[in-house]
Amino acid sequence: MTSQTISTGNSVLRVPPASPAAAAAYFGASLAFHADVSDVAHALAAGGDPGFVVLDSRSTESWDQGHVPGAVHLPTALVAEQAAGLLDPAVPVVTYCWGPGCNGATRAALALAELGYQVKEMLGGFEYWVREGFAFETWEGPERRTADPLTAPADADDCGC
Repeated sequence: MTSQTISTGNSVLRVPPASPAAAAAYFGASLAFHADVSDVAHALAAGGDPGFVVLDSRSTESWDQGHVPGAVHLPTALVAEQAAGLLDPAVPVVTYCWGPGCNGATRAALALAELGYQVKEMLGGFEYWVREGFAFETWEGPERRTADPLTAPADADDCGC
């Protein structure tokens, strides 16, 4: 049976799934463009050089409210003029913004890519960093919240993904 021959009344299969080869290409490409919050956190917590830099592309007010420890602050609107002074072009960059409803990290990633940087976007942004229970910094100092059981396992370090 090919994807062209699937006929069903439900809306999930109304448009047939892609071929396995097309799906592999799409999902492989997606992983080249995106990083998971947990993967970023674990790489940073492992100690030593993670091989990438994390970039917060939000405003100063947002940065002060909370940011990933060790992140570089570079608002999206300033990427073109300030990236060269803050980032090593040989080191991949992982951008983030507020969360899934914000495309500031995507715009920052585009601007960085246009400048020649290797870049990924951290899925979930700062919202999911906090929701998964990872420590963050504010203008008042370090903070950490309990992990949301809808985003992270309650009694395990690894979600098994």
